[in-house]
Amino acid sequence: MLFNSIDFAIFLPIVFVLYWFVFNKNLRYQNALVVAASYLFYGWWDWRFLSLIFLSTVVDFIVGKRLKVEDDNRKRKFYLLISILVNLGFLGFFKYYNFFLENFIEAFTVFGVQIDARPLNIILPVGISFYTFQTLSYTIDVYKKRLEPTNDFVSFCAFVSFFPQLVAGPIERATNLLPQFYKKRIFNYSNAINGMRQILWGLYKKIVIADTCAIYVDDIFKNYSDYSGGSLAIGAVLFSFQIYCDFSGYSDIAIGTAKLFGVDLMENFKTPYFSRNISEFWRRWHISLSTWFKDYLYIPLGGSKKSKLLTIRNIFIIFLVSGFWHGANWTYVFWGAINACYFIPEFLIKRNRKYLTIESERFFPSFREFFSILLTFCMTAFAWIFFRSSSIQQAFDYIKGLFNTTAFFNIKIASTYSHDIRPLIIYLVVFILIDWYYRNSEVVFLNTGGSAKKMVFRYFLYIFIVVSIIMSFNNEANSFIYFQF
Repeated sequence: MLFNSIDFAIFLPIVFVLYWFVFNKNLRYQNALVVAASYLFYGWWDWRFLSLIFLSTVVDFIVGKRLKVEDDNRKRKFYLLISILVNLGFLGFFKYYNFFLENFIEAFTVFGVQIDARPLNIILPVGISFYTFQTLSYTIDVYKKRLEPTNDFVSFCAFVSFFPQLVAGPIERATNLLPQFYKKRIFNYSNAINGMRQILWGLYKKIVIADTCAIYVDDIFKNYSDYSGGSLAIGAVLFSFQIYCDFSGYSDIAIGTAKLFGVDLMENFKTPYFSRNISEFWRRWHISLSTWFKDYLYIPLGGSKKSKLLTIRNIFIIFLVSGFWHGANWTYVFWGAINACYFIPEFLIKRNRKYLTIESERFFPSFREFFSILLTFCMTAFAWIFFRSSSIQQAFDYIKGLFNTTAFFNIKIASTYSHDIRPLIIYLVVFILIDWYYRNSEVVFLNTGGSAKKMVFRYFLYIFIVVSIIMSFNNEANSFIYFQF
């Protein structure tokens, strides 16, 4: 079920009413409703894959209980290994089996050995990369004795399958989300209103910005050989906004929806395109995944506590694994390697921890800040070319055309004949200004009081956003980019 669909617009109010007005007197029944709604939400795509979530849930629930009573270190490692093999086994088979098979065949072909093996017709379960990491955090934290294992199977099911963030995050930690299902939730009007604001902003980012950018991005990347360098640059910039607004839009809707049910999810994006260097960008982009890799891979590898050489190795591993996590294609690995090459020089000159605080309160950045933000954005947009391309060769061909200065300023976009690009420019300007204005706020459009003029202006923005969503919405809801990961 898509957040930007009519189905979800019907589903959400029904679950909300049942949650607060029918099952609110019994916590266990309320949690059971969350599980039932979550399974319905996920099964809307393909009910057969519900068995994967349920099996992963059962395995980790049992492993958690065994880890609690087992004192023998070897047996504890054995139980943890079961959880890792089951979860990563599902992920590896459905997401990477054909990738490894095809590369295995190609590797032997180089030496003149022909292997008769055919790829399997495997359907990638939606969101498998997200919920496997989420449930793994539980067993790892229990193994490390950072978390008490639960005896409440219903609450654990709710933690694993909580529908707002089930398909594309944020990837929640058991230490944060699971305890929230143990205690009675009390409806908070102010929190719910903030949730609605966040949902509205997420829908604007997805439907108005991301889906509109996709029209031009798809055309430019598909027919890149027909375009000038200037047009290809526009394509890279528009994809940068598309992927950010698509993914952060999902996160906003997920976090806002969770607030309607009295549940707090972690922040997943914090205006990453206003970052002043690459290190700051990665502290602000897909925060739940970045911190997951830091806590469960980077630190166990030794982090930055050992020699610089080993730290550089660990940084490369993190970025390469992060790239590969996104998909079974060498383009994602290359994208991860590029970002590692961006990051390591900052680490070596000790600038990776420079911007740990939020931006200043002043509206206009200094020239130095503006230049740093622009440079960081351009570096990020360049790396996104590999992320968007279907192959390494296409990415290099795209970049070759990008730096073809002969006809760089001969800018034309074929899609503009059927879609006027001027509304998109207005939408983007409004988006950037709003994102900048509320860059230090946890919630966009947060009502902090103020004059009547500010209130009128805020409601004017509400109307503008709602009208923009209605004008940009089509009868067929577009899927979110990160569903494929």
